[in-house]
Amino acid sequence: MNDAEPEVARLSSTPAGVTLCPLDAIADGKARNFVLQMRAGRFHGFVVRKGDAVHGYVDRCPHAGLPLAQVLDDYLTPDGGLIACSWHGALFRIEGGACVGGPCAGQALTAWPIHVRDGAIVTA
Repeated sequence: MNDAEPEVARLSSTPAGVTLCPLDAIADGKARNFVLQMRAGRFHGFVVRKGDAVHGYVDRCPHAGLPLAQVLDDYLTPDGGLIACSWHGALFRIEGGACVGGPCAGQALTAWPIHVRDGAIVTA
């Protein structure tokens, strides 16, 4: 008999209407990681804030399938202009998630639909 815990499915989407946090919980020009536990498994995503706009992505590099950040919430380049994969150096646009450098050129991050409603970041 195997006493190991069963593997938890890693999900690539979330239901609409889940309130993640107040917009002010993410500083302008910064990113934040979110892990949502659901019946079917766990979702790993992150949100980047640019002013009053938010951009959400599944936390998985299209190159190797790994989470992008090795350090919690460290998703952006030092100047805050791009999303960076800390494993292999891939760079992505904050708006749209297109790869603009590194080993996954021509690919993009998977969008996580979110929006701001009544001052809170909510899944769409």
